[in-house]
Amino acid sequence: MEEMEFLMQNQSSMRVVEIGRVVMINYGPDAGKLAVVVDIIDHNRALIEGPTTGIARTGYAFRRLTLTPLVVKVPRGAGQAVLKAAIEKQDLAGSWAKTSWAKKIASRAQRASNTDFDRFKLQKYKKLRREIVNKAVKATKA
Repeated sequence: MEEMEFLMQNQSSMRVVEIGRVVMINYGPDAGKLAVVVDIIDHNRALIEGPTTGIARTGYAFRRLTLTPLVVKVPRGAGQAVLKAAIEKQDLAGSWAKTSWAKKIASRAQRASNTDFDRFKLQKYKKLRREIVNKAVKATKA
């Protein structure tokens, strides 16, 4: 009984390859860009397109794609105009920006673009925060 509950919990959080599934390309010159599965070619590849991110309609191996939790409602083999309209209607960019995954990517990019002075200021702010927290902890213990 416990094993069945565990399987059901895991299956509800699994991501399935389906028409309209939003994927992130994780390899090649387009790495980091979002696209939508338009059709499934075979058990190894999918036809994807990202009209808003500059990804042309092409076949990609599943090992070069990462499935996201987002799904766009489009029919199988939808044309570029239909796909673009569906993406804009469902505000894919906005819903992607709200995910913790996108926030983490943006945070990493921000950290990578910091200058030496930015890192120095961050160090000073962390030191100031640490001193304030330590004073508060000391006050509660006394």
